[in-house]
Amino acid sequence: MFKKILIANRGEIACRVIRTAKAMGIKTVAVYSDADARAPHVRMADESVRLGPAPASESYLKAELIIDACKATGAEAVHPGYGFLSERESFAKALDKAGIKFIGPPAKAIAAMGDKIQSKKLAVKAGVSVVPGFIGEITSEKHAAEIANGIGYPVMMKASAGGGGKGMRLAFSEAEVREQYDSVKREGLASFGDDRLLIEKYVEGPRHIEIQVLGDQHGTVLHLGERECSIQRRHQKVIEEAPSPFVDAGMREAMGAQAVALAKAVGYYSAGTVEMIVGADKSFYFLEMNTRLQVEHPVTEEVTGLDLVEQMIRIAAGEKLKFAQKDVKLDGWAIESRVYAEDPYRGFLPSTGRLTTYRPPVSSNDRLSRAKSRDGVSTSLDTNGVRVRVDDGVTEGGEVSMFYDPMIAKLITHAATRDGAIEAQVAALDAFQIDGVSDNIDFLSALMQHPRFRAGKLTTGFIAEEYPDGFHGAPADDELLADLAALAAIVELTVDTRAALIDGPLGDPQFPEETQIVRMGGRDFEVSVTPYDGGNLVSVDDGEEVDVIGDWAPGQRLLVADMDGRRRVVQVARKGRGWLLTTRGAAHKATVMAPHIAALMRHMIEKMPPDLSRFLLAPMPGLLTRLEVKPGDKVEAGQPVAVVEAMKMENILRAGKAGAVKSVSAGVGDSLSVDQVIVEFE
Repeated sequence: MFKKILIANRGEIACRVIRTAKAMGIKTVAVYSDADARAPHVRMADESVRLGPAPASESYLKAELIIDACKATGAEAVHPGYGFLSERESFAKALDKAGIKFIGPPAKAIAAMGDKIQSKKLAVKAGVSVVPGFIGEITSEKHAAEIANGIGYPVMMKASAGGGGKGMRLAFSEAEVREQYDSVKREGLASFGDDRLLIEKYVEGPRHIEIQVLGDQHGTVLHLGERECSIQRRHQKVIEEAPSPFVDAGMREAMGAQAVALAKAVGYYSAGTVEMIVGADKSFYFLEMNTRLQVEHPVTEEVTGLDLVEQMIRIAAGEKLKFAQKDVKLDGWAIESRVYAEDPYRGFLPSTGRLTTYRPPVSSNDRLSRAKSRDGVSTSLDTNGVRVRVDDGVTEGGEVSMFYDPMIAKLITHAATRDGAIEAQVAALDAFQIDGVSDNIDFLSALMQHPRFRAGKLTTGFIAEEYPDGFHGAPADDELLADLAALAAIVELTVDTRAALIDGPLGDPQFPEETQIVRMGGRDFEVSVTPYDGGNLVSVDDGEEVDVIGDWAPGQRLLVADMDGRRRVVQVARKGRGWLLTTRGAAHKATVMAPHIAALMRHMIEKMPPDLSRFLLAPMPGLLTRLEVKPGDKVEAGQPVAVVEAMKMENILRAGKAGAVKSVSAGVGDSLSVDQVIVEFE
């Protein structure tokens, strides 16, 4: 077994590998860019080596610097994590030449599967079902249009060396193929150093299901069941689960057999994933093979009880797998949600900045355990066999950088049933506290509560189909709204009572009235609160009294309350004169007033926001890479005006309506801030 390994990665996956290595008694070496000098993975490792400046192309993607770091520290092997150099044949070869073990598959397997065009040819040869499409190199925009017309629309255009949703575009017409051709090539070149692309038939109403394979260097290859990864946005996975609610035992066996056959055909060992597109009729087709550890590997670990990172390390060290296919059993259900720095209320625009608050729910995983959240409220949900796990690589005060992927953390829950794992997700998301950057926690919670998701009726178009007009928060039923009105009144009463006691020396204390009006979501709730030692009796709109037991103090972020047996976990924050109560996938603004003030407030004129429709604003921080107009130009609604690159993705900004360009306030190459004016229209 290795005595010391180097992790050629950053963030969550670097921390994940370090945890397992430590548990195995292996010393670790971290590498970092200038942007990550104080990152958690650097502090966790036994040693660390600086690679270079923040851009990945000058640090994490420089194989020679990583090999130099191995030599300087005496690291015997390298775990590449995912992304960066994890699927570079040249990196695996360079390590081998330097006498350093690569904790991953052989270079020839990476080469065979890393090229989507060649991998499809090999899959056909191995007897694996493949999606109809053009297997070959596309030479021009005209060539791409001809191929797409021949296959029939819709088609998927994707970078040949791509992955992670980058360099992928869905086209429903020849015009869209031509318009997006250059973007796919540019993204492929920028992210993977390869601008080749392929085109294949898009299977409508598809599910994305993948098979985890594991092989050793002694000829054994087996599969660990499937993961359902159909909940995606822009071809990037958002929710993953194991097993799939769609796959039966026979289908699992058939898909697993094809995945193992493909792995054996390329002499594969280590952990790998065979991704498949699955039709409503349970037909399935090979998409690609990822020759690395997947982001979503924890759900497989939770249902199989295996540590995949440990298995990868043992395989790289030459050990045989200590179990056979018959020994692989799936226990219960696991779900993973990816917590991203993005704003779902503004079209999922990426967000960057400092994490002024970062307090994940308490994890029940021993390696990741936290005794309590910082405000003293225990949010552990490890009850009735439910496990909660948080895989992250950030800390409070750290920064989400524009140079890397915007994922903050992965929240994994495991329970005996799918419904149990879903409920654990919702409860844990309620307790997940993030400030400083926008996050998608409300959206993740809304997905978990969605009736279609609960029913397991998933397709890769789920998000586009269910949220065609964008995300505006999860709907709240009458019971939840009444409970929130009650909690808002209790919070206000608690604050006002303390204020009255503090003001005592200036006169007699003025305690708040027990009946208050709570204005929330355009409705008024009449709430009566009767405090007693240890709780409050609350009546909403003259309804039955509810016994609310909970301990909340001013300044505390989490309010955990039992309301006649209903457990509510609510995040509480001041918002002007009112309160922002966030729970179950939405933030609710509540204003608490005495009845006579509420009556007068109804006569106040509502302040209207300014009209910004004549401006094209930067929707996110990023780099202005293209500007298609100049002052005096006429534009039509939907016409591309500018392209902003952020988080390695190109975002085309279009004119909202027809008009003329009055002025241009930014130039190509400028770094833009959120809501910065790019173009003003007349």
